[in-house]
Amino acid sequence: MGPSEAVLQVFSGTVPRHFFVDSCLSTSDPIPSSKYHIKYIKKRVSTNMQRLACSTLLQSCVGGTYRFHGLGSGSFGNMTIRRSWLWSCKCQQSESVSGRSTEDVNGTWFLDNAKKLNTINGVVNGPNVLEFQDIQQTNQEKEVWTSNGANGTVRDDFQKTSVDSIENEAWDILRDSVVYYCGSPIGTIAANDPTSSNVLNYDQVFIRDFIPSGIAFLLKGEYDIVRNFILHTLQLQSWEKTMDCHSPGQGLMPASFKVRTVPLDGDDSATEEILDPDFGEAAIGRVAPVDSGLWWIILLRAYGKCSGDLSVQERVDVQTGIKMILRLCLADGFDMFPTLLVTDGSCMIDRRMGIHGHPLEIQALFYSALLCAREMLAPDDGSADLIRALNNRLLALSFHIREYYWIDLKKLNEIYRYKTEEYSYDAVNKFNIYPDQISSWLVEWMPNKGGYLIGNLQPAHMDFRFFSLGNLWSIVSSLATINQSHAILDLIESKWADLVADMPLKICYPALEGMEWQIITGSDPKNTPWSYHNAGSWPTLLWQLTVACIKMNRPDIAAKAVEIAEKQISRDKWPEYYDTKRAKFIGKQAHLYQTWSIAGYLVAKLLLADPGKAKMLITEEDSELVNAFSSILSSNPKKKRSRKNSKQTYIV
Repeated sequence: MGPSEAVLQVFSGTVPRHFFVDSCLSTSDPIPSSKYHIKYIKKRVSTNMQRLACSTLLQSCVGGTYRFHGLGSGSFGNMTIRRSWLWSCKCQQSESVSGRSTEDVNGTWFLDNAKKLNTINGVVNGPNVLEFQDIQQTNQEKEVWTSNGANGTVRDDFQKTSVDSIENEAWDILRDSVVYYCGSPIGTIAANDPTSSNVLNYDQVFIRDFIPSGIAFLLKGEYDIVRNFILHTLQLQSWEKTMDCHSPGQGLMPASFKVRTVPLDGDDSATEEILDPDFGEAAIGRVAPVDSGLWWIILLRAYGKCSGDLSVQERVDVQTGIKMILRLCLADGFDMFPTLLVTDGSCMIDRRMGIHGHPLEIQALFYSALLCAREMLAPDDGSADLIRALNNRLLALSFHIREYYWIDLKKLNEIYRYKTEEYSYDAVNKFNIYPDQISSWLVEWMPNKGGYLIGNLQPAHMDFRFFSLGNLWSIVSSLATINQSHAILDLIESKWADLVADMPLKICYPALEGMEWQIITGSDPKNTPWSYHNAGSWPTLLWQLTVACIKMNRPDIAAKAVEIAEKQISRDKWPEYYDTKRAKFIGKQAHLYQTWSIAGYLVAKLLLADPGKAKMLITEEDSELVNAFSSILSSNPKKKRSRKNSKQTYIV
């Protein structure tokens, strides 16, 4: 069947179900693609039929369900859509109803009016597949194979075409995941997996999960969805948050939210859309998301730098939102350390994994958010004290992490020779770390060249595991020094087989095993060794790796990792994570078509193509902090204990 004949049959509705097979899926293709998976073919054909007005779309309500007819025989006729899937809004006209399903195993559907398509900055929310341009591309690919006589050139052209196909597929799926609120794009769902009947909360918009999606849209010049996300999540910040009669501090941002359709007050026949946030009171483990507010500040700055629209960060409500997050993070407590004290599972690793205390990931995001907030805060009388406290915390935090979290072969030998039970102001072993804590794996694993920031530090405890996100964002935010940043990348290169292997990138290394796994995770069946958060491999970390490598002018490291991912991530249907030491298996409970796996890949590709755009995420080292850091190193700790005002009197 010829291409033109196939197109005509598609538009006339006579193509049988088995016809929708991409030539990329043939056995001769070394890199098969899921671009034309039946889930996406159905929606794309429907969209094309709407555009070309080749078929009439009739909508009728029958017994509480919406039925759509006239889409052709055999393939997609008589689709039934549940009423709960249809999102309406009181600010939309009734004829512009659109729907989304998160339960149908056949995929997610956008049912748009034939005369009005939802768009993001003018880009139609639907892939342009099975159109004449794709048929033309297929013909061009065939011409490459037949006309090019040089085998090397043919191979290069084919590989380029395959990579372009993967990127196009990624954009199609990313746009399919967009969530609308009152007709406007507001975020992306966590996963759009047609094979999973148990969606849990993967049909919600997560703050941390949307960050790579938002960056991808910014890099494409599609700013509206990011702006809407920033402003609508800001409104959720002020919502009442209560669990068992207790409310957390003001300023907490939600972990996620969902668009729900509810009856309109006073009119049972009409509905409206609302945003339903989850601040952790419904999450597994009931843990509040400490990182949500930090990521929100980082994305806000990136939006202003990329779009040039500073009016959003200058708004009174946005300035208030920034201050509320800062006051929550900078509040005084019992802790002697400048690092944020959090519970287990309060960041990307959102299950029990022994990271309670002062995990590196939170500290790196905290430092980055403080720098971004200082840059955006309006210099008024109301923020003077806050900026002063912010600067003091930046100085103390950078000193603490650089001095006490850093480890390389030299530092490891120092710890090995530590004396314990030191009681003095100038003790070397300040945190009373016992040398026996040094595991045998670390002695063998630590390379001669390179180092990293440990995962956690508390009294008498150092978590020597390597956590990828914390180390990478320490580079991006300049929490790590220039030398430390290069050393971290040196270690990644040296331990490539452990941290990257067959799919980048290990979330941490090594895995907790045996009795240690039982005690620390509580025998968590999802966090078994070398799976999920317990040293699983997460493709979404590609974008953080890319930003860190670009900052240090070593993009070749990220390019190599992206090339490895491209070999199978599309064929594997964009999993959430991979299992085993070398990331050979798709995660046993991994959702497919995971949005931030897709967005992480796209951001990495876009930044490698235009490295200058990474500046919107990078914060450079502050010269004032460097000078203050040097003075701290040379100061006498006993002098710092003197009273600020010796003439102060007390009433007894």
